[in-house]
Amino acid sequence: MELTKQQIADYHRDGFLVIPNCYSAEEIAVLREDTERLCKVDAAEIFRERSGAVRSIFRVHEEDGPVRSAAYRALTRTPRMLKPVMQLQNSDEVYIAHTKVNTKSALEGSGWLWHQDFGYWVHDGYEQNDMVTTLLLMSDTKEIHGSLYMIPGSHKLGLLEHYYDDSQAAYQLPQRAVETKKLKEIMKSHAAPVPIVGKAGTLVLFHCLTVHGSGANMSAEDRWQAYVTYNRVANRPHDVEKPRGDFVRSTNWQPLPVESDSGILDSARSAVLEES
Repeated sequence: MELTKQQIADYHRDGFLVIPNCYSAEEIAVLREDTERLCKVDAAEIFRERSGAVRSIFRVHEEDGPVRSAAYRALTRTPRMLKPVMQLQNSDEVYIAHTKVNTKSALEGSGWLWHQDFGYWVHDGYEQNDMVTTLLLMSDTKEIHGSLYMIPGSHKLGLLEHYYDDSQAAYQLPQRAVETKKLKEIMKSHAAPVPIVGKAGTLVLFHCLTVHGSGANMSAEDRWQAYVTYNRVANRPHDVEKPRGDFVRSTNWQPLPVESDSGILDSARSAVLEES
């Protein structure tokens, strides 16, 4: 799959793009089954809510490590995901900066304050702020599920000042967030925040400077989403003092190959053969 000229223009205008019906119910079922397996693993790459419920599973795309997943590795290389990223990055040489699966639990999953992802990543040594994140809905998502909200066009503001806030922190860690006063100014001068809702299988691409946040999951259903952040190999981070771990700041800078569009389902078939 490749983006049309209009889709590319929409992405650059709004800072995000929503593509419904991108992945099939069968593919989502494979990813969900593997997520259930990963939730039972005890590893440093798994972060939890204050309640103890699993909130995020990082680094699921590599071939090594306790949370490695053949299904997620295949997902990151499907043409439906990787080719649009290459178009938006204007490069055939991209790598994965990090992956995470968010399992926002029913009635327990907390929100995340308004922020730009690059408000975190600027401290990781990246020079250029044009990184692209793909978001795959793995459950039917409505606003009550604690959906993500994005402010259209906010990526054009450049990197905003962020502060540390630990009053609403998930993972028992403080969050970087945009000041309330600045947010009010942005919301008055931009179109209303857009909730990222839709059926499982919906794919979203968004810019690392797009201001976004989410509310708590107020429903009786879990909200599962997979995030893959891509970066140009040419923009790999320079050395910084006390770098964050490989699970959020990958040092595997090998260019990704575009692989089979059937990779997710193939991974499930391979797993069955290995077990038999």
